[in-house]
Amino acid sequence: MSYSVVIPARYASTRLPGKPLADIAGKPMIAHVYDRACESHASRVIIATDDPRIETACRAFGAEVVMTSADHASGTDRLEEVARLMDFGPDERVVNVQGDEPLIPPELIDQVAANLEAHPDAAIATLCEQISDAASVFNPNVVKVVFDHRGIAHYFSRAPIPWARDAWQASDARKQLPEGVGYYRHIGIYGYRVSLLRDFVTWPPAPTEVTESLEQLRALYNGARIHVEEACCVPPSGVDTQQDLERLRDYMTAKQKEAPSS
Repeated sequence: MSYSVVIPARYASTRLPGKPLADIAGKPMIAHVYDRACESHASRVIIATDDPRIETACRAFGAEVVMTSADHASGTDRLEEVARLMDFGPDERVVNVQGDEPLIPPELIDQVAANLEAHPDAAIATLCEQISDAASVFNPNVVKVVFDHRGIAHYFSRAPIPWARDAWQASDARKQLPEGVGYYRHIGIYGYRVSLLRDFVTWPPAPTEVTESLEQLRALYNGARIHVEEACCVPPSGVDTQQDLERLRDYMTAKQKEAPSS
């Protein structure tokens, strides 16, 4: 199995500007993400950025960097530009690893790539984990996914899906999950066939995508199949806020203190 990892890294984060360069245990965050990606079986790891400060920092620790347009509306657009600039063939596979997940397990990266390899009818592969509490099901910030027995996605939503019509007739009953029904949280790591990326950037935003603010719905709207599999391990949370960053710094500092001296 041969595939490439592309790590989009923007400087202009709304909630945490300059996030990829934030120091964590003596290294910029993007260096930790890069290290995790290099621990996977990817044949190539590329950082895609639109900012020269990030480019300089990444080249300093030896990463391959591709400068992309600052006008992209999404990470998928940035991935497509990388695939085009690097002259990737239509059958090549690219895994998108977010630049704000410095603790992402390499096993998850390999799992997504392997799923795409094993399901030639799917243009995209992604992961999920089972939800065990009702609060998460009703939380619009937790994206839910429903898929068939083959793992092919039917729909992604911020709403509680599937809706337990009988069990949730009374609002106070919605504090518990009905028995025998699986609810799954979508994990935002994707593997793409380059041919899908080429098509994706030509499609206008889908009505469902705009309504839910979920980019993957554009692929479903246009008939592309997305394979979903339960993650082989639980992924740690990424870094969205200053509080997330401080927690991660504390965690990494503690890990360094626990590590045996050489």
